[in-house]
Amino acid sequence: MSSSIITHTCRITVIVIAFFMLTNQSYATDKSLSEARKAQLNHIVKQDCGSCHGMTLKGGLGPALLVEDLQNKPLLFIKNTILYGREGTAMPPWKTLLTEQEALWISQQLKAGKIVEH
Repeated sequence: MSSSIITHTCRITVIVIAFFMLTNQSYATDKSLSEARKAQLNHIVKQDCGSCHGMTLKGGLGPALLVEDLQNKPLLFIKNTILYGREGTAMPPWKTLLTEQEALWISQQLKAGKIVEH
């Protein structure tokens, strides 16, 4: 194999690995949001999201938001769905009410199954 093909293959591999690392990386830490805001966000998910996704997040008008339902969804896909909604569905955009950091935190909590009753 020529050195230019090897170099090209290595560059593509690095790009692919970087893409997968970035799309699943945790950008917001638990320390970046106050405990009070986390509690508010948890409440929003249980009440507002629960009104369509079911109060136990097992599905309703919208799909289930349980760990097993989100396991194959990239973190940034979930975050962007929260922020920008889903065209052609009942899922509204929440970007006027939530920051990117807050939407990412919610995404992380949903993927980890950590949305709890308060």
